[in-house]
Amino acid sequence: MSGEYEIDGWDDEEATEAAVKSLESTSQRAAEERRSAADQEMAEQIKAAVDAARPGLDKIPDPVEPCGDGDLTPEEEQRLAACVEGVELLSTAYWVAGKSLDTMAVGRLFRRLPHKLDPTRCYATIEEWADVEHGIKQSRASKLRAGWELGEVLNARGYKAPEGQVRELVPLKNRHGLKAAVGVYQLVVNAVGADKVTAERIRETVRLLPGDLALSDDDDAEVIAHTLNSAIESAEPPKPKPSAALPAELKRDVDRRAVALANRLDRGRIDRQVVLGHLLAAFADESDSRVFDAVFDRMKKADS
Repeated sequence: MSGEYEIDGWDDEEATEAAVKSLESTSQRAAEERRSAADQEMAEQIKAAVDAARPGLDKIPDPVEPCGDGDLTPEEEQRLAACVEGVELLSTAYWVAGKSLDTMAVGRLFRRLPHKLDPTRCYATIEEWADVEHGIKQSRASKLRAGWELGEVLNARGYKAPEGQVRELVPLKNRHGLKAAVGVYQLVVNAVGADKVTAERIRETVRLLPGDLALSDDDDAEVIAHTLNSAIESAEPPKPKPSAALPAELKRDVDRRAVALANRLDRGRIDRQVVLGHLLAAFADESDSRVFDAVFDRMKKADS
């Protein structure tokens, strides 16, 4: 015996170092397992939150008969809230689709997508891809692409503007800029309230704008709305367009004379539009001014 303590050929210093390393390795593995379990739990929580927030048909309750004719039950209130939320998603969905189409079109991101009906080639245009893959016709795709930017801005301002309302403002946006279109929407909101904005109200407001409208795209929507309101208030009211409809008595007289004309020509009933066509042709005939002169005399007499 040498007098030194040995275990399996190790001295006490080596044995202590090996034990420490073993404990460190065990502690490290335990920590890694805890982190892995925590990461997995976090991932499951995130997935559950995403699934809960994800819109989808499975989130909309199935149609059922009402519980009665009175107030809604708590369950019916929940079903109503889910359905209203589903319908309101539509205003955002339009612009999500429009922005997606526009981003794909501008960046030609579709250029390497194989054609569904002819895999030997790729799609040539975004319109072709949208039509073949999703049944979105060219006119529809163009409207979605034209409206998404305005829809996005209005949505960011807290207005859930549906497609019909935005469509009324797209021509104005194309002429005067995005902020002008937002200003018109804000003008209608200021006048009737956000919950009472309709496509018809927007259309009527646009009609009231003066033809020489000049706006700065640097102004805020509220400033533009105030400017537009002042312009509308100071503008002269539009003159009513003369009615092109024939008075009822004149219609009866024309129809009566048309019958006489048909009898003289030994023909069946002659439509009023046929008579009108011949009258206009005779009026425009420069080689025979009799109808022109007759109209002139009648108009001159009416003016006097």
